[in-house]
Amino acid sequence: MSIETNKTNVAPQDQDSAIDLPVIDIEGIMSAIPHRYPFLLIDRMINVKKGLSATGIKNVSVNENFFQGHFPSRPVMPGVLIIEAMAQTAAVLVVKTLGAEFEGKIVYFMTIENAKFRRPVGPGDQLFIDVVKERQRANVWKFRGIAKVDGVSVAEAMFGAMIMG
Repeated sequence: MSIETNKTNVAPQDQDSAIDLPVIDIEGIMSAIPHRYPFLLIDRMINVKKGLSATGIKNVSVNENFFQGHFPSRPVMPGVLIIEAMAQTAAVLVVKTLGAEFEGKIVYFMTIENAKFRRPVGPGDQLFIDVVKERQRANVWKFRGIAKVDGVSVAEAMFGAMIMG
């Protein structure tokens, strides 16, 4: 279910030597980034390749606080929150790549480009959020993200972020 890494930006030796991390559970996510309920938008991470890519998982529940107002008669997860879930997945990847001294640091959005929303996400859906590093210079990282439900794309975007030390 993961998207391919951009082979023009990732050297073949980097792909071969990528370190696979075990599943990152909610405790591991919370140790990496400072987000908490109600704004922590990923529950687990899989397919983690340090410095390259990861897949975040969000179990969308009818009890999500945003469904109270968006929309009460037809609950839809706001698209901007799907993009935020992409960013949180990328932020955990960045922190796990850089090491323990970066745990809890804030990763700020810098850019969001080419965001597309393909279909609504609602209660009972399970989002699989694939992020791939496009490039990184110093503390600035650029990612490509695709969110899927049942293997079908629901949202995608390119985004940049900066980790604050």
